[in-house]
Amino acid sequence: MSLQTESKKGFDGLSQNGIVIWLFGLSGSGKTTISTLLKEKLEGEGYFTVTLDGDVLRTGINKDLGFSESDRAENIRRAAEIAKVMLKSNIITICSFITPLVEHRALAAEIIGEQYFEVFLDCPLAICQKRDVKGLYKNAGLNLIKNFTGVSARFEPAIHADLIIKTHIESPAESRDKVFSNIISKINQHPQILIANPGH
Repeated sequence: MSLQTESKKGFDGLSQNGIVIWLFGLSGSGKTTISTLLKEKLEGEGYFTVTLDGDVLRTGINKDLGFSESDRAENIRRAAEIAKVMLKSNIITICSFITPLVEHRALAAEIIGEQYFEVFLDCPLAICQKRDVKGLYKNAGLNLIKNFTGVSARFEPAIHADLIIKTHIESPAESRDKVFSNIISKINQHPQILIANPGH
């Protein structure tokens, strides 16, 4: 099916329903990896997709924020507002944020609305610490990083997630495919345009 037929049109004439896919979990749970793989798959299918990554935003628009609970909430608020702007143009936006507290996720959901799809990357802390690709857990253990989620700052597991993925017992590709299969119908649910045939 062509993406340019029989649907409402958003950014640059795209024919897709916008959605915000919010990936959250501990550092090392696989958020950025799955976000990248999902973006590649969606673009391979012809969908226009952007990603918002917590680490990237903290080098720019959110570089003034620390890691207190109030700053973390503001970090999420800004990201959700950006995603909401994307959503208005029917853009598929994949967000990758630790989003440690239930209230942070509720804030994102409230801002974004019904097209918010929450995915919890459920990976045990011990596995995330073992991966530690950025050396963050090591530095947190040495008290070189303050308020580090899972070590010196709290993380609340999912309560209302739309999808829970066990990233420690499946491959990144399997995790990506689970997300894809859960959101593809949502971005394809377009009202069909019925054209009257004067000859009948």
